[in-house]
Amino acid sequence: MRSIFFLSLVAVALAAPAPQNFGNRGKQNNGGGSNSAGSANAQSTNDPQSSLTLDPKVIATGFANDGQCQVASLTSTNNFINFCLTRPDLPITNGKQVTTGSCNPAPLGVLPSVNNMPTSKFIFPKNGAVIQTGEIFTITMAVQNIELGNFVNAQENYFAAPQHLNADGQIIGHTHVTIDPIKSLGDTAPTDPKNFSYFKGVNTAAVNGVASVTVDKGLPAGAYRLASINAAANHQPVLVPIAQHGSLDDMVYVSIIF
Repeated sequence: MRSIFFLSLVAVALAAPAPQNFGNRGKQNNGGGSNSAGSANAQSTNDPQSSLTLDPKVIATGFANDGQCQVASLTSTNNFINFCLTRPDLPITNGKQVTTGSCNPAPLGVLPSVNNMPTSKFIFPKNGAVIQTGEIFTITMAVQNIELGNFVNAQENYFAAPQHLNADGQIIGHTHVTIDPIKSLGDTAPTDPKNFSYFKGVNTAAVNGVASVTVDKGLPAGAYRLASINAAANHQPVLVPIAQHGSLDDMVYVSIIF
């Protein structure tokens, strides 16, 4: 009888469901939730342009070379992605024009071929031209190998995106004209970039290869230097693929007289 009772207890024990570890199950569920979130995150970052991970395919191995016999270059094995951490004293540029200095993390971008390096040449005024004080005049400048008229918000997107090219391999950008006062046409002192008499960003496309802007209030009498500043869409100076090249901008010197 005792044997039968013992065997019955064993049978009941074997038939009973195993006790559940709810703590572990909760952890498993949490883990499952994390995995689901991880999967969702993985899916959301499948686009390399929104991923926070550097794709090994775009690592520039040459950045680890300091240049040997030349002045040593800064080096990196991760494309300088965290370079701005080396300057904790500076804010991130973040699309703003920070007059006290900043660190900008945007890549340089796409460089054109040597056959698509941009250039410009003033048509009017010509070098040595004489213009009457207060005279309204239109500056015209021939341009090539740049798609003008692409001018992002300089207050929100300054230097905030890489240089890029159009379907013809030309830099997508715009140009500027600055007129700086000088003491005389023979003056050799460097000018002060903060001191200019006229500045205009030209946000219109070139017409038949010519950009134009009107100085609608004229200028006081004196000597001046006119210069172009060709830029990519986000206002950074145009970048080209080789170090040895002719000027990408033009300058002329003029006199404004009474």
